Amino acid sequence: MRVLLTGADGYIGAIMGPKLIEAGHDVVGLDTGFYRRGWLFDDHRTHPKVVSKDLRSVTADDLAGFDAVVHLSELSNDPIGENDPGLTMEINHEGSVGLARKAKEAGVKRFVYASSCSTYGAGSDEMRTETSELAPQTAYARCKILVEEAVRPMASPGFTPVFMRNATAYGASPRQRFDIVLNNLCGFAHTLGEIRMTSDGSPWRPIVHIEDICEAMLCALSADREAISGESFNVGADSENYRVREIAEIVAKTFPGCQLTIGDSGGDTRSYRVSFAKIRERMPHFRTSWTAERGARQLKAVFERIGLDREMFEAAPFTRLKEIKHLRNTGQVDERLHWNATEAV
Repeated sequence: MRVLLTGADGYIGAIMGPKLIEAGHDVVGLDTGFYRRGWLFDDHRTHPKVVSKDLRSVTADDLAGFDAVVHLSELSNDPIGENDPGLTMEINHEGSVGLARKAKEAGVKRFVYASSCSTYGAGSDEMRTETSELAPQTAYARCKILVEEAVRPMASPGFTPVFMRNATAYGASPRQRFDIVLNNLCGFAHTLGEIRMTSDGSPWRPIVHIEDICEAMLCALSADREAISGESFNVGADSENYRVREIAEIVAKTFPGCQLTIGDSGGDTRSYRVSFAKIRERMPHFRTSWTAERGARQLKAVFERIGLDREMFEAAPFTRLKEIKHLRNTGQVDERLHWNATEAV
């Protein structure tokens, strides 16, 4: 296939691009470039050519000639969304729905969208399935639902949208993120030798390695249309549902000498356990390969190889909200996150 990969310079995109190429696809990336300052290590893989363009500026002409779009490019987590819910709605909801509409207009056959298990929000200990009631707690999660609801009716024999509700991602990427739970805990364990949890860590969180997310998206590109068209799929494995404190305990054991302290009950209302039976049934070639323990070992090995220190760990490019604030504070982007023109000297 000829594939357009949005968010190609992001955390998952930096893994997805090489995987698409290695699978034999002709790949072009698209990215607005907010996080290009952050390159934690060289992975010695071939990455696609990337077009620098804002999601909101993409036209149907830009999409002509592509067989598929793999869409990762949005404001990428809950803190950014809550920092400016209106802007999140503009980019994540309106921008993504517009991209799908233009893709269909341009004759793109398959549209793979990175949704999120955060749509389940606050819940009990029961396992959530794709038909469970949704309870989003943030603007980020609400936008995921709105995109699914708006794009699903576009499904037709010539246009196959599929919605991948990824569990919370983790794992090593050249465009590393340290603002997601397992990565964050590993960073503290390595650079400080301790993990101080301010909460009791009781909320449930399903987690999934970014390599497994990419494998699921590759399967979505080749799966039978009838099995996936207009469908949502939880991406992960049943065994990878953890309480946050269990993730912290795994990390602490992986980094010798790390001290772990658990706090009192916190105010985070996001808690959900998720079933991944549907993706195994509809996409039988998909199976996860990673566990939290293996992911923590991978990150430990990367940190030791590159000499990760506290300054690197806390650097703005590896925390999404910090980098967005940096770009705004330095006048590189405006309040709507459009790049400002560089003045000639």
